[in-house]
Amino acid sequence: MIFGVLGRYFAARFARTVLGVFGGMFALIFTVDLVETLRRSGESPEATAATMTSLAFLHTPIVAEQVLPFAVLLGSMISFLNLSRRLELVVARAAGVSVWQFLTPVLVMTVAIGVFEITLYNPVSTALKRSAESIEAKLFGPQALTSGGVWLTQESVDGLAIIHAQRSGVTREFGHFQVYSFDRGGTFSQRVDAERAILRDGFWELRNATVVVPGFDTTSAGTFLLATTLSEAEVAQAFSAPDTVSFWSLSALADQVERAGLDANAYRLRYQQLCALPATLAAMVLVASCFSLRMFRMGGVQKMVSGGVAAGFVLYVATKVIGDFGDAGLLSPWVAGWLPAAAGSLIGVYVLLMQEDG
Repeated sequence: MIFGVLGRYFAARFARTVLGVFGGMFALIFTVDLVETLRRSGESPEATAATMTSLAFLHTPIVAEQVLPFAVLLGSMISFLNLSRRLELVVARAAGVSVWQFLTPVLVMTVAIGVFEITLYNPVSTALKRSAESIEAKLFGPQALTSGGVWLTQESVDGLAIIHAQRSGVTREFGHFQVYSFDRGGTFSQRVDAERAILRDGFWELRNATVVVPGFDTTSAGTFLLATTLSEAEVAQAFSAPDTVSFWSLSALADQVERAGLDANAYRLRYQQLCALPATLAAMVLVASCFSLRMFRMGGVQKMVSGGVAAGFVLYVATKVIGDFGDAGLLSPWVAGWLPAAAGSLIGVYVLLMQEDG
């Protein structure tokens, strides 16, 4: 059944519908982003219509990646409802084909779509996102990339230091640099504020610095040196959001960030979420099938569609909430990444067992 004529037919119909829905969402996201991008064109004389259109196109794939589960949910419901409307599912049931037999090829196709997304689509979308950031930095300045800066933690011969820095657009230079230093005993020793900081080999070079030491007057220094064990690559990765890093680089990047003394939990969570994506898409198919396998002529189509969309939305929100718990360290990345997919699949299988097998 899985690889037979009927199985291939169901899988092909499902794939065409899902890709059609995803293509429609992709076009809608591109249109909305294009309007927003064109609105910003007045901020730079180099922002021509062609440049802003290409910038919107570079933004779209990584945003569309986030709506893929909804595309699978809606595509599944549309596909199943069309099969019911044309009585094809009725004929399949009359021929002795159970719900699990015609769902299996669809689930196999869903897993294939998920694998394609994380292995090929995700690396391309993250590369396009980085290209978009590079263009935005040239057009609107480095402030277009990040407004709040990042926090870094480093251990050196001087003790522990907590650093807040903002990107300046130059690889080794950072603006609005703040350092909170602690001695070996964990006691706060000094605070240093600098207009600009340059990362050298083995130390930070702070320009126009203000040094505050408890119990002493505030002093100023044209140049202030601070020892560091951070490399240029490690600092640069701190400015990379997890969703802009390719699937193939996430695991190695998490290890590298951890060795630098930084928090790698967000990268490990993103890696587990991508690994669980095929299972998440399969859960969406199972949830959709709970609301769309009823005979079309029995009516109540609007209620079925509304129920399926609501169930998918609840699963999506639960995924985001559990992801936030994982990002905060309240759940391990493995649990936060796989729990929504497992829960959604189990609920879908349970409901189908009750509906189909009593």
